[in-house]
Amino acid sequence: MTTSTDRVVPVVTRKGSEAADTGQSGGAVRISGVSIGHTPATKIWFGKVSNEPGYRSLPHHHGEAETGGYVLTGIARIYFGENYSEYIDLSEGDFVFVPPYMPHVEVNMSTTDELVWLTARTPDNIVVNLPDVDDSILEGFSRR
Repeated sequence: MTTSTDRVVPVVTRKGSEAADTGQSGGAVRISGVSIGHTPATKIWFGKVSNEPGYRSLPHHHGEAETGGYVLTGIARIYFGENYSEYIDLSEGDFVFVPPYMPHVEVNMSTTDELVWLTARTPDNIVVNLPDVDDSILEGFSRR
């Protein structure tokens, strides 16, 4: 952001003023701290994604965006592959890279605790929702 003297300065998004007008996918709720939409950023989206206990995202991919995720709190599983039959598990402190155009489902494996991710992608928060699937095909996932 520039000031009246055209000097570039850091831009802070304060807690509670994050942008919620960003791509969503079902039970995965995304808010943006740094994005094209509300800061001078032009090549990065950085935000927080939350899944309530027992909730999951819709199947989706992120188009051309490369995605980096960090599990801040909770226990996560990402389903991918044919009919979402493959998965990886993550817990607090784990990082993950999700390649562009990779269909996946993000789930909170806990039925009692919230899952919170910090997520960065380039160039923006592209979310392409895909047809939903029945919970029963997601091995080990339960909403209760």
